[in-house]
Amino acid sequence: MYGITLIPGDGIGPEVINSAKQIIDATGININWDIVNAGADVYREKGVLVPDEVYKSIEKNKIVLKGPITTPIGCGFRSINVLLRKKYDLFANIRPVKKISGIETPFENIDLVIFRENTEGLYSGIEKQYDDDRAEAIKIITRQASMRIAEEAFIYAKKNNKKKVAVVHKANIMKLTDGLFLDCARIVSESFPDIELQEVIVDNMCMQLAMNPSKYDVIVTTNLYGDILSDLCAGLVGGLGLVPGANIGKEMAVFEAVHGSAPDIAGENLANPTAVILSGAMMLNYLGEIKKSKAIVDAVHKTIKDGKYITRDLGGSSSTIDMTEAIIRNLKIEE
Repeated sequence: MYGITLIPGDGIGPEVINSAKQIIDATGININWDIVNAGADVYREKGVLVPDEVYKSIEKNKIVLKGPITTPIGCGFRSINVLLRKKYDLFANIRPVKKISGIETPFENIDLVIFRENTEGLYSGIEKQYDDDRAEAIKIITRQASMRIAEEAFIYAKKNNKKKVAVVHKANIMKLTDGLFLDCARIVSESFPDIELQEVIVDNMCMQLAMNPSKYDVIVTTNLYGDILSDLCAGLVGGLGLVPGANIGKEMAVFEAVHGSAPDIAGENLANPTAVILSGAMMLNYLGEIKKSKAIVDAVHKTIKDGKYITRDLGGSSSTIDMTEAIIRNLKIEE
């Protein structure tokens, strides 16, 4: 039995998390769900964004499936997501981006994965206000963090028979910081001679992705660039509602959809659960439950391709519950 922390979040979070939980349970996997919560709703009730019980559950189970969370303005947190990444050194933000049949987009053969360094860069949050007319932010790049995210990207590429890893940088301008990141990727690539290292400047990468995204297999990059490219790539396959995500460290992993909490449709049974369901499938893959993970992905793709039971943002008229039930009917577990 697996012990997994389940954080519903707020807004549409509880609805899409419940959808993912039902589908995961329908595979027959034995999970002890430890349900705790954080976010705006909890803050209004308890006066804290992240109660101690959340930290205790995460530290006990070390695996988390999390719904979208709203961070209230003025509470001292930049983001609960950033807090968890920093606190537990979840250094690898991993976002698979794959075209789903049935979703109309300009491209048909997108199947790439972004590895975003999750702990430093400009998102280190080191800023200084000198006066009303001048502010500075410090960009931190270290060899340790750069080497380990590059290693994760290459290990993934080798394990999944990917032929290319693209390191995205701006070393032509930021010669020391991005130069160090690029150098680390080059060093790591030497241990993987069968995998091609592509070196792409970030602005050129944006153009290449908009023109021919199928030429990339795995992308590894720094924190800010990864954040931007992840949303760009999500747009290529139909939006954030279709893209799963994971934040992985050496000892812990948090799986979550990358979209927001959409409070305007909360409680209306309208939310698209795809991204968090696929995040749950990523979690099962991480746990070694490969067949059950694949069964969920295949069922999601079949449901969307059939087009009968999909939510309105995907061009249908079904509810969250209807789409969830259709995915469960389409589950086929290989023996």
